[in-house]
Amino acid sequence: MKGGWLRGYSFLYLLFLYAPIILLPIFAFNSSTIIAFPLQSFTTEWFVQLTTIDALHDAVKNSLMIAVSSAILATCLGICASMAGSRYNFPAKRGILGFIMLPLVLPEIIVAVALLVVLLRLGINLSAWTVIIGHVLICTPFCIAILNSAFQNLDPSLEEAAYDLGETRWSTFRLITFPLVLPGVISSLLISFTISLDEFIIAFFLTGTEPTLPVYLWGQLRFPQKIPVVMALGTILVVLSILLLSIAEYYRRRGIARAGGKDTGGFL
Repeated sequence: MKGGWLRGYSFLYLLFLYAPIILLPIFAFNSSTIIAFPLQSFTTEWFVQLTTIDALHDAVKNSLMIAVSSAILATCLGICASMAGSRYNFPAKRGILGFIMLPLVLPEIIVAVALLVVLLRLGINLSAWTVIIGHVLICTPFCIAILNSAFQNLDPSLEEAAYDLGETRWSTFRLITFPLVLPGVISSLLISFTISLDEFIIAFFLTGTEPTLPVYLWGQLRFPQKIPVVMALGTILVVLSILLLSIAEYYRRRGIARAGGKDTGGFL
């Protein structure tokens, strides 16, 4: 009986969680501009229209540039923090690492407003770079969470053996440490890229005259006739996000298996 209730709860929970996502492709291929049942007929017209909107193309380029830059910077910071946290002891270590992970639990609206106030007080004009600053801030804790596992599962004796053979700290990291944690680095890059590409609140507050893709989509919702095109684009973004998360999870598990560690849970 208890198992039946649990299965029923799981089904209802998954239905509530994924039903809106399932509706995206259904209406994206519907020929009607009205988002309602019954459906009229199958069409790919809305996907074709995506190729003719110059403002959309500019927003995609901005989002890709911001996402790539944020992923690289956040992963580099994550490598430094994870290596320091797993290899060294220093005063207030737990407090410092906890402070770095704080954006995970802070509401994004608070982070966005705080960053906006600070940047304007410093006289920094809003642009794609201010969005990158905000995205690096929220992506770095995710990178650390992923890379911590990679570094903790790495056998320190391998690095010690390299030191004994005359390698420097940099050459040891380049030849021994980095190749072993590379699956975790790839997973970190993909997760950060996905988070930055999909993020709206911080981009909404910090973007200047060059909106990101989520901010552009928000602006299009004011026009009812544009909603089917938005649904088509949303379908593409959902597929892309699922693909990137699946690849990231694959590399995360591969890294743990390669290091001989234990998998304690992941993204999928």
